[in-house]
Amino acid sequence: MTQPFVLPDFYVPYPARLNPHLEEARAHAREWADEMGMLEGSGVWDLADLEAHDYALLCAYTHPDCDGPALSLVTDWYVWVFFFDDHFLELFKRTQDREGAKAYLERLPAFMPMDLADGFPEPRNPVEAGLADLWARTVPAMSEDWRRRFALSTENLLNESMWELSNINAGRVSNPLEYIEMRRKVGGAPWSAGLIEYAAQAEVPEAVAYSRPLRVLTDAFSDGVHLRNDLFSYQREVEEEGELSNGVLVLERFLECTTQEAAEAVNDLLTSRLQQFENTALTELGPLFADKGLNPAESASVLAYVKGLQDWQSGGHEWHMRSSRYMNEGAVDGGEAPPTPGGSPGALAAALLGGTLGTSALDVHAFFGRPARQRARSFSHVPYQRTGASLLPDFKLPFPTRLSPAMEQSRVDTVEWAHRMGLLVPQPGVPGSDVWDEEALAGYDFPLCAAGLHPEADLEELDLASQWLTWGTYGDDYYPAVFGRTRNFAGAKVCTDRLRDFMPVEQPSAGPVPTSALERSLADLWVRTASAMPEKARREFRKTIEVMLDSWVWELDNQAIGRIPDPIDYMEMRRATFGSDLTMSLCRLRHGNIVPEEVYRSGTVQAMEKAVSDYGALINDVFSYQKEVEFEGEIHNAVLVTQNFFDCDYPTGLAYVDALMNARLEQFQHIVAHELPVLYEDFQLDAAARKVLDGYVRQLENWLSAILTWHRGCVRYKEEDLSHHSPGVRRVIEAAPRGIGPNGLGPSTLGTAAARVFAGG
Repeated sequence: MTQPFVLPDFYVPYPARLNPHLEEARAHAREWADEMGMLEGSGVWDLADLEAHDYALLCAYTHPDCDGPALSLVTDWYVWVFFFDDHFLELFKRTQDREGAKAYLERLPAFMPMDLADGFPEPRNPVEAGLADLWARTVPAMSEDWRRRFALSTENLLNESMWELSNINAGRVSNPLEYIEMRRKVGGAPWSAGLIEYAAQAEVPEAVAYSRPLRVLTDAFSDGVHLRNDLFSYQREVEEEGELSNGVLVLERFLECTTQEAAEAVNDLLTSRLQQFENTALTELGPLFADKGLNPAESASVLAYVKGLQDWQSGGHEWHMRSSRYMNEGAVDGGEAPPTPGGSPGALAAALLGGTLGTSALDVHAFFGRPARQRARSFSHVPYQRTGASLLPDFKLPFPTRLSPAMEQSRVDTVEWAHRMGLLVPQPGVPGSDVWDEEALAGYDFPLCAAGLHPEADLEELDLASQWLTWGTYGDDYYPAVFGRTRNFAGAKVCTDRLRDFMPVEQPSAGPVPTSALERSLADLWVRTASAMPEKARREFRKTIEVMLDSWVWELDNQAIGRIPDPIDYMEMRRATFGSDLTMSLCRLRHGNIVPEEVYRSGTVQAMEKAVSDYGALINDVFSYQKEVEFEGEIHNAVLVTQNFFDCDYPTGLAYVDALMNARLEQFQHIVAHELPVLYEDFQLDAAARKVLDGYVRQLENWLSAILTWHRGCVRYKEEDLSHHSPGVRRVIEAAPRGIGPNGLGPSTLGTAAARVFAGG
């Protein structure tokens, strides 16, 4: 069969190595799969299938340093997960039996007890039998925290197969952001990362396991694994199985381009994620170790885990080039590659920079080809270039804006509150802290936004919402003005850590004495908001604020190295910098305990919230393009990130962002129409809970329409307002070098844009 596209040149900077215990693992895998009932008689595989797929070779490449028993156990896990994938395909995807799939998946968590003394149910099929056996053999060597994390990633892998099945049933291809997020769960790479901890004897300490750097490393690793797999498996999944969950197909539809062009775009995204991995490992781990006080052994364990992720990435690529499961004709000459000369991976730093110099496996393209050009663009942006007025797309938002009748009085109250908190005057001894004055605040008109977010709010409720928006935006302006221009990152960290102290959970009013307007206003808002909450809700609400605080520091760090963010990392952090979790949690204050917490944590509700959050954040990026790129020298803007990734001009970048906004809006509407009703049935929600969630949908619609109305109505983003209303912006204009660059005249439709972008190589 003719291949649908030519495989692109992959970025593989770390040489693959082969575990010497390969044959031992192959023999063990055959015996184990037969014992579990996965071969003849299973209706899924026979021995020839297992040997052709050669999962032992995969594991020998991806875990080159573990001993024989560990390699055999890890190989068994991979035999199990691939058997599950094919078993689920045969039983439920081909038949589109959603009810049967749900019952099948609901039994599997029982085979992963935290305490082995609790025992297992009686297995009914090879998947259950294999999971029980593997769990019992693996978890004695691991901590309870690892067990929880690995069980969760396994459940995500299993349960999100329902998402794939639902998309097949709906005949729907997901949008790029939706696909990346869901692929992490159903694709299994986070699950693979857990096995790396086991095989490398490098369990990540609980103190850092949930930190941003470890999350980004795992997510970037996962995306690299999945996007590579999508390239190799496109022919089998899309052409032979009718699968819709494939990154090449997703970008083919989204970019309106050919399959070859989509494959090149997927490979560029794969490269970007691997470079994100490298950047995070080199710039964020050291400060994390110091901040969390890790001892040398714990730090070494994290570094060994990072090395394990690198080994997996290179080994997985080598296996894909050789396995009969995938499209790889002509990829290699044949035969098994010998171990890398010398066998040793060398120091971590050398591995991160591309492996040991002089080895035959060194990827020259990583240093001189398309990946190198892609990396160079991320660090070569010239700030303060002339952009002209922000270009605006034709927003297709169908939700009307309703405003609280308390808006006019709240405008007066909010300005008075800001004066009382000290937000409108310079902070004593803090250069650059006069970021706002009364004219600027009145023009920003946060009560207009709050009145649309909460159209039924009374004056007290609207004042609280307006003032939270005021505080969050003030902080977002304050950090770059006070800490960013002076590169005072230590000061930013001290400020952030102190702000946490003003959100005590047990006694909301028990915070320290404020010493700045930022602290004083947060303390005031926290007491007024959190005092009426139960303690659990306070913890969750505090977490939303901490996420936003940490994102401000992340922006400063990124600005310091002058790196335009990777598009996926940017969008995921954008939800935090935009304060989406904070404002959405304010929307849920009235919900009480009517809706079970697990419903809010469900993939359906989280996907709905993320789609809405992204649309709102992208509204902001579109309106603020000139303010941020030209006047502030900012690099954190989705249009600029898109221009950098596709190496395209401003109008073309805007066209891509507009397409993504429309795709996220369509996803939100799809979830409301098709997935929420299924969620109601799955959780057997009563009428009261359904009414609350239906109301939440209306609140999210209000959230979107209010943000668009506010951006159109405030004076924060128009060219004529920028130099007049903001003291902070005035200082930037006076101090910054004024570069001159074209507004950009190029193709604005996705079809022609894709042709130009990919032709450029």
